[in-house]
Amino acid sequence: MDCVDWLSWFDAPEYEFARQVLQRGVAALYFVAFLSSLNQFPALLGERGLLPVPEYLSGFSRLRRPTLFRWRYSDRLLRWVCAVGLLVSALLVAGIPQQGPPWVPLIAFLVLWLLYMSVVNVGQTFYGFGWEMLLLEAGFTVAFLGSDQTDPPRTILLLIVWLVFRLEFGAGMIKIRGGREWRDLTALYYHHETQPMPGPLSRQAHLLPKPLHKVEVLGNHFAQLVVPFFLFAPQPVASIAAGIVIATQLWLVATGNFAWLNWIAIVLAFAAVSDPVAHAVLPAIPLDWHGTPGVDRETPLWWLAITLAATLLLVVLSYWPLRNLFSRHQLMNASFNRWQLVNTYGAFGTVTKQRIEIVVEGTLDEDPDDSSDWREYGFRGKPGDVRRLPRQWAPYHLRLDWLMWFLPLRTVHEEWFYAFLGKLLEADPQTLRLLRHDPFDGARPRWVRVRSYHYRFASRREFRETGDRWVRTLLYEPIPPLSLRRSPGRRG
Repeated sequence: MDCVDWLSWFDAPEYEFARQVLQRGVAALYFVAFLSSLNQFPALLGERGLLPVPEYLSGFSRLRRPTLFRWRYSDRLLRWVCAVGLLVSALLVAGIPQQGPPWVPLIAFLVLWLLYMSVVNVGQTFYGFGWEMLLLEAGFTVAFLGSDQTDPPRTILLLIVWLVFRLEFGAGMIKIRGGREWRDLTALYYHHETQPMPGPLSRQAHLLPKPLHKVEVLGNHFAQLVVPFFLFAPQPVASIAAGIVIATQLWLVATGNFAWLNWIAIVLAFAAVSDPVAHAVLPAIPLDWHGTPGVDRETPLWWLAITLAATLLLVVLSYWPLRNLFSRHQLMNASFNRWQLVNTYGAFGTVTKQRIEIVVEGTLDEDPDDSSDWREYGFRGKPGDVRRLPRQWAPYHLRLDWLMWFLPLRTVHEEWFYAFLGKLLEADPQTLRLLRHDPFDGARPRWVRVRSYHYRFASRREFRETGDRWVRTLLYEPIPPLSLRRSPGRRG
């Protein structure tokens, strides 16, 4: 095969629409991620945060986790990192770097990857979610898609399809190997109600007839265990498989709030959608992409070498996640290298059967008891007020609300949670901005306490009679009243 024949295989001009979606879509999700960090990181992990990064760095292994903050952290530097990330991602969404040589978007995406990895690697438990490493891997891989001056490289498109395969098939295998509810098709009897952060349609999905819930589970198994193999098939089969992935992910978007997990799966699935199929579905999508006007779209040999080197790296790194996919002890959301490339993914191997919510209350009374005026703090995303319709937050990530969901599953005696209670007693403005409602309007409560409730969605009849979307029952008081005189402090 001579050079011309090789380039004819390497170049994939029939996937220009896919490249546009991949580059702009991944960049848009980086924008959301940096915006989320800009708004929440200082309060959660900043110099005066719940888990301060300076304290974390004092015992930090500089060789294990790459981060720009390993020499010094400050809230001001964090804001600069987020500001640069927002600017670069906005430029990529607008398609400006893509109009130059292929090394321009390459550098832009690698900047996003390095900046966000710096944030994630000091984010501790607040950044311990699978979609963080998924965004990092997607940003690195998409970086090698080139620019409007070159055709999309086929090897990189295949690696993105391989990423979608690992994401979908890994999640499917986790479920089959996990809780019995996935095998007896009853998982969706509970999931819409007990998921970490319900959305506005979650209650309606939960109230669907149980036979439909079983159909949902069967559809999920088909989409995650069968369809991913067809992403590698010839066209138009691969595009049809991608369409099924996109459709199932849109259903998850409509019925829950999983940060950018579903959105990035949708974006990445377009790697298997060819221009002719996209044009057939939506005729407004042109078939004759030409990139930058007046520029010959010939792949330079230096760009071919860079792209093939990246391809070889990612193929070699694929050994460990491939082995994990078929392991009896399959890992979920794990990275096999410190750069968080070619990871393994999966979620909800078991489904929580009951929803237990942690409710935080405060009072201004000097000597409180149950008859005191206890007022409840309101959170943005997690259930609280039984009448309130849950909001759609995804792809934005409410990190405090998500971790509150894990407390009943683990223990309420988490270091960060006691620090959070201390911040409420101080009426710390930075912390209060993370909440939807401060019942004391910035004043300091004298005491705070933590109560545990069982929540369930109200039936249609109950909603008509009461107007309540949730029915809640008090269980117990895991943390009795605390005050600054009896400070919650931090527990090791």
